[in-house]
Amino acid sequence: METAELKDKLHHYIENAKDEKLQAIFSIVKDEIASTYNHWDDENFIAELMERERSYLNGTSKTYTKEETASRAREAVKNLHK
Repeated sequence: METAELKDKLHHYIENAKDEKLQAIFSIVKDEIASTYNHWDDENFIAELMERERSYLNGTSKTYTKEETASRAREAVKNLHK
């Protein structure tokens, strides 16, 4: 089975799993999760944050007001119910 397919199956399973199953899965992988990835050690992550900050500060990034954000969220919820 390809990696992408494995990830899709796991994502789907986790999204639909009952609480006790999630606890069991988490207990198996929690140590690895904690030690596997630290955003602050990732040079690409830091570079992306810095680029986004520059873009925001010089006014070239697209931003949204609270009202726009709330309106888009309400629309998304409406679309979920369709």
